[in-house]
Amino acid sequence: VSTQSTWDFMYLGIDVSTQGLKAQIIDLSTQKICCSESINFGKEMPEYKSPNGFIIQENPLIYHSDPLMWVSALDLIFHRLKQRHFPLNKIVGISGSGQQHGSVYLNESFEKVLANLDPNKSLSEQLVVTLSRNSSPIWMDRSTSVECSELQKQFGKKLQIETGSPAVERFTGAQIRKFYKENPANYNKTSYIHLVSSFMASLLAGKSMSMDYGDAAGMNMFNLKTLCWDKDIVGFIAPNLMEKLPNVVCSSTVGGKLSTYYSKYGMTPGIPVVVWSGDNPNSLVGTGAAEYGLAVISLGTSDTFFAAMKDFKTDPAGYGHVFGNPAGGFMSLTCFTNGSLAREKIREECAKSWEDIDKAVMQESHPGNNGNMMLPYFTAESVPLVLKPGVKYFGSEAFVNRTANISVKMRGLLESQALSLRLHSKWIGESFKRIRITGGASESSASVSYTHLTLPTKAQVQISVVAVS
Repeated sequence: VSTQSTWDFMYLGIDVSTQGLKAQIIDLSTQKICCSESINFGKEMPEYKSPNGFIIQENPLIYHSDPLMWVSALDLIFHRLKQRHFPLNKIVGISGSGQQHGSVYLNESFEKVLANLDPNKSLSEQLVVTLSRNSSPIWMDRSTSVECSELQKQFGKKLQIETGSPAVERFTGAQIRKFYKENPANYNKTSYIHLVSSFMASLLAGKSMSMDYGDAAGMNMFNLKTLCWDKDIVGFIAPNLMEKLPNVVCSSTVGGKLSTYYSKYGMTPGIPVVVWSGDNPNSLVGTGAAEYGLAVISLGTSDTFFAAMKDFKTDPAGYGHVFGNPAGGFMSLTCFTNGSLAREKIREECAKSWEDIDKAVMQESHPGNNGNMMLPYFTAESVPLVLKPGVKYFGSEAFVNRTANISVKMRGLLESQALSLRLHSKWIGESFKRIRITGGASESSASVSYTHLTLPTKAQVQISVVAVS
């Protein structure tokens, strides 16, 4: 917590990612973060048996999380902020960010329970009765190929032209259709379907909150030309789905007021709760990339390449996506599942620290890696679409047999990742003059050093790292 003795008005931002929940408080007068607190789901909430933020499944294509884990984490983060004696009553507004595409399914009691939250009980023990589905499919899920094929067969190019993306396994529309087909009884008990972002915002506001344009665009159901739910697509996905979906509004909309439940932590009931957005749209604004000509590479659990778009256009190959830009207009995004997931696998295989790896890669290996490269599909990949995991090695005998030294192994991975980023971002058609890098792996000098390979231009480019905070 900042050491200043007087406090000006503060704003609270909350992020619910795959592996944890983070809260940051910003002092508007200094425009600096004055307090930050985070929770790692796997390490600090072992009761949910989700070491990496999701439930371990036998089927490698299924990735679900327990929504009560996110609910419990919200209580825990406020408890920790209160324990730090931070003046939470100075917070005058709240918003947040949620991992994109994940969905939460709730029965008819949801709004009534939210409107009558008891501060003497935890959120999780009160919300458990509102779930019509005990687990939430998240962005890593690839189990909906059949449903995606059905959507593509029904709508063809219209799906991508109007929603910004072809049918995608992790997108919420296919996930809803699969739930309806496999469990129609529980689907019929569902009165509300929320994204992670709108669900968490609802917990704060004590009512069912709207979605924003940015996050709704990651569902394959939201028409980016009309900025409304596409009636034809929604009607095909599942019966009576339209009545289960929230309204969709501009990202700056104040959707509700803070519930009295949070007064037990020292918060002021009634302060504005702005609708949340998805992690990717929020990252565009948070890294200062709402302007054209600037691209962002986020080196996280997955790697993403995104930028603001001058004009609405779609990826002919179907891998890139178009979402709503919270600052207005549109944004492009390409998501590579095997980002830090792959980097950590190689690091663990070599039993080295990132400090040792950075030093080895920068000093002991050479650009091009003597032709040693890999296809790092440790888990099912979204770009290009690979549903059957498997790592393929190309190059020297030592590299293929996985006996090469750490510098060669990691360079082979990093160069392969960078070239894939370049190949699958060409559709955007922009000559980027600057690149900003963020995400956990941005602290690795080796990981950052390869980003120049992503550039589709020979122009001089400024590369800056946006600090992880």
